[in-house]
Amino acid sequence: MSAGSRTAIVGVGHSDYSRREPRPVKQIIVEAALAAIADAGLEVADIDGIVSEASMMPMMAPVDSVAAHLGMAERPYSAYSMIGGAGNVWAAKMADTAIRAGLASTVLVYFGQTYGSDPGGPYSFHKEDPFRAGVEMPVGWYGPPIYFAGMAQRYKHDYGLAPEQLGAVAVAAREHARLTPGAVRQQEMTIESYLASPMIADPLRLFDCCLNIDGAAAFVVTALERARDLRHPPAVIAGAAAATSPKAMTSYYTQADPYITTPASRSGPAALADAGLGVEDVDFAEVYDCFTISTILQLEDVGFCGKGEGAAFVEGGRIGPGGALPVNTHGGLLSHSYVVGTHHIVEAVEQLRGTRGAAQVPRAEVGLVAGLGYPDHSTLVMTRDR
Repeated sequence: MSAGSRTAIVGVGHSDYSRREPRPVKQIIVEAALAAIADAGLEVADIDGIVSEASMMPMMAPVDSVAAHLGMAERPYSAYSMIGGAGNVWAAKMADTAIRAGLASTVLVYFGQTYGSDPGGPYSFHKEDPFRAGVEMPVGWYGPPIYFAGMAQRYKHDYGLAPEQLGAVAVAAREHARLTPGAVRQQEMTIESYLASPMIADPLRLFDCCLNIDGAAAFVVTALERARDLRHPPAVIAGAAAATSPKAMTSYYTQADPYITTPASRSGPAALADAGLGVEDVDFAEVYDCFTISTILQLEDVGFCGKGEGAAFVEGGRIGPGGALPVNTHGGLLSHSYVVGTHHIVEAVEQLRGTRGAAQVPRAEVGLVAGLGYPDHSTLVMTRDR
């Protein structure tokens, strides 16, 4: 395969999402993987590469075990990506690179977790870090709501941040979810009901915080030439980039500098440049929304608006259904599911196929997926085949 050959995502799949999944995580990962392979019109025997993200969560289902449960005969390309949501997005680029280099022809990317069933939650492993356990936790600095509340407070201090602006992100996500079958939260939300939700860590309320549920999602990448002969219109991988912080996850939330600028400030512009596109070309964005403030920060850092302008940018329905820039068109981590950003890619593929029914973004040609996994970030730009 020539170095200039492009690749595309040709199959997507996912399990049902639920608060408590009784099945083992490997079983639901295999379910999602088989669904993605079938969606592409392929067989397990066609898959010769496999990638997952690299944090502690998928260690519950490492690539060799998933491959064995799928019945893969050969997997000459096996790899782990970056942390969390960044890793699931960057995994698409790793698959792209492997195919371009001739290391594999068709690569499966997966993520699954059952931490919704874990009473400690998805980040209970943080307590194993001696610095957190010895210094941070005794004074109450523990857990993602606290970490991101600190960022929201700093943003409020520097630029101003009204509760209704955070609420605009949560309401938009819920409006998208209400148009999406299978979304976990579909009850109507208004600014009034958002403001009435309990305060978790000032200024973040319950609906500023992402879901904690069980599930799995997967997608399949292959060469564009081959993709054109498969079942669905290909979602072309047009550009991608990654960026990191010099801090580890264990120290990022207290020592990051600058504190409220994410690595998306580098990965976003670089991915768009890689695709030969600008923010003005993007028809919709799927942005890692672990908290409402993280959506605002990444929209700024990718370049959709200036620094300090994100809180105003999300107002007035701009990022909701029918808005100028629909964001998280399935409901995101806030209202759809929590598979650490993998369904953000599934959603982008379906939007580019034009198969989202009532939730379809009209004339969607270019989609951007932003994956956050502090201290890592990755951005993926996909287009229709054109």
